[in-house]
Amino acid sequence: MPTLVVDNASADRSAAVAEEHACAVLRIAQNEGYGRAANLGARACETAFILIMNPDIVLDAGAVPALLEAAERYPDAGLLAPRIVEPDGRFFFQPRSLLAPYLSNPGGKLALPEGDCCAPFLSGACCLVRRDLFLRLGGFDPNIFLFYEDDDLCRRIADAGHALIHVHDAVARHARGASSAAKPGRTFRARWHQAWSRAYVSRKYGLPNPAARMLVLNAAKTVLALFSFRRSVVERYAGSAAGALASLAGRTALGREGLAREDAR
Repeated sequence: MPTLVVDNASADRSAAVAEEHACAVLRIAQNEGYGRAANLGARACETAFILIMNPDIVLDAGAVPALLEAAERYPDAGLLAPRIVEPDGRFFFQPRSLLAPYLSNPGGKLALPEGDCCAPFLSGACCLVRRDLFLRLGGFDPNIFLFYEDDDLCRRIADAGHALIHVHDAVARHARGASSAAKPGRTFRARWHQAWSRAYVSRKYGLPNPAARMLVLNAAKTVLALFSFRRSVVERYAGSAAGALASLAGRTALGREGLAREDAR
């Protein structure tokens, strides 16, 4: 199976390790964000299907064949994802999505599937998509640096008339951030993008803009968090407040990261 590693401006030996394991490597000079980097990788591939994976995903034996067999079994499927198992053994399955246009589950009641099923959302941490469909829809939204790019892609695939399929017999194990070392400012940055992206996709699909509420709520939590003297807690709420404020002020995620706003990405 051909494997392409998109090296998103890593500062370690990731690219060299990939090459040592006979993987093709696409080196990017600057961190483009998850979705934008995946878009570059998709355009560099030539296969009918592309399996997009986080660097902290490990596939069980047989996972890829199971996904490909499911793609043949469900010809209306636009996106397929494996059963994702978290480090604590939990099975990740999101019962609703902010952007889901169908399979409405407003209460978010979680009922874990016991087999293949249609889903309102599939995680971008590991998913199989037909390459021609992915490229025809423009891939991940290039205005998003991080977070909600998978919600947005799921929405556009569903709007195009394709199903989102959870494939139960394909298993992927998610290490949840184990590929990146913790460092000061990382939580703030992640929360900034999470808040900004939520406001962005809400506006994009005509949903109520949550930015003002997020700003007020997280600013208050930041003040309280200061008394905990815990950097990670302060960063969490301060980052969310800053991302919401940036959205209200008309700032962009790409601007924050020093990236040119190029739709071609």
